[in-house]
Amino acid sequence: MSKDKAKNGEWIETINDPLTDLLRNGARALIQQAIEAELQAFLGDYAKVTDLRGRQTVVRNGYLPEREIVTGAGPVAVKIPKVRDRSGGGIKFNSSLVPPYVRKAKRVEAALPWLYLRGISTGDMQEALSVLLGDEAKGLSPAVVSRLKAQWADDYQAWNRRDLSQERYVYVWADGIYSTLRGEDDRLCLLVLIGVNAQGDKRLLALSDGYRESKASWMSVVQDLQARGLQDAPKLAIGDGALGFWAAINEAWPTTHHQRCWVHKTANVLAQLPDSLQGKAKAGLKAIWMADTQATAEKAMDAFQRDFEAKYPKAVNLLEKDRDTLLAFYDFPAEHWVHIRTTNPIESSFATIRHRTTRTKNCVSRNTLLGLVFQLALTAEKSWRRIRGFKQLPEVVNGVRFQDGVAVIRESEITEEIQQIAA
Repeated sequence: MSKDKAKNGEWIETINDPLTDLLRNGARALIQQAIEAELQAFLGDYAKVTDLRGRQTVVRNGYLPEREIVTGAGPVAVKIPKVRDRSGGGIKFNSSLVPPYVRKAKRVEAALPWLYLRGISTGDMQEALSVLLGDEAKGLSPAVVSRLKAQWADDYQAWNRRDLSQERYVYVWADGIYSTLRGEDDRLCLLVLIGVNAQGDKRLLALSDGYRESKASWMSVVQDLQARGLQDAPKLAIGDGALGFWAAINEAWPTTHHQRCWVHKTANVLAQLPDSLQGKAKAGLKAIWMADTQATAEKAMDAFQRDFEAKYPKAVNLLEKDRDTLLAFYDFPAEHWVHIRTTNPIESSFATIRHRTTRTKNCVSRNTLLGLVFQLALTAEKSWRRIRGFKQLPEVVNGVRFQDGVAVIRESEITEEIQQIAA
């Protein structure tokens, strides 16, 4: 062992003997191999998805900057691979072994909500963390973890009462997140809104529990935002086909345009088709939402209907019934399309809860669940990036019209302006 001086002036011991170095290198190799295996499985899921030139749309694209994760043998540097999505759909690779929000955490407490939602009970938390943190986990007794959970619930309640009178959101993404985690009465549905403000920053706007994504539940969420000062309706809302949300905003935000999520719609349509037609159908659907103009998208949608309606009317009906709301993004800046065609900000940020596979041993209270999820969401929010073309958001706010992603002025407006100048 040797001693190094820390930032606070104290001397700390570091382990640098050959055996420890060997353990660290071995841990690094094993972790890296596991991440690479995850990547190969991820790429395999998209292996048959190609562009018009026959190239795979999702391909490997180097690594993120090397980062350290904490293990019992000390910090270990790992490299997380990146992928490139040539389709512009925003597909990203996230390692489940080293999730971004745990890997970047500077405090032990930041890992606790994630572990708890993965099925680790309060009493087993210290043992679970000791594998990663060694002696640092000794102070995490059940009593300490319980106090932390209580603090998370208090933090959530304070956040849920914050003043919104000075805030304005241009776009909002909405989704209902179901978890196998059970509350006091039944399985809970988390209602989530993420918004883009006029500066292009993504923010967690609302997080609440609801009953099966009903209109009443969503209306309660929106009315609460309004009661706390959010007076301006967003210009566009993006979500899946849950009728409760759309019915609620039709009443609360009647001027807000609707955009149905293409990821959800694609999955629903493909579920009505046999495996042998999946590749053809995916290409047909992609030709719609990747078209440069709405007219081209309409033609591609007509072609999809022609190819599949005779044998698979249910699949075609799922697409046709939402034709207008699936193509709403063409009335907004083209730079924003990659963000507003899907609910990807919610999907990627809340994957831990949505895809959770193990239940906790006991039910949790409503406040505990919301506090845990809130902590995860806040950590994820730190990594959210400003949307592309954010400088065009003021134009959207001011009502500038866009056609096929380009700002236009109607002929009637030009005539009116000429008449005003002449007068």
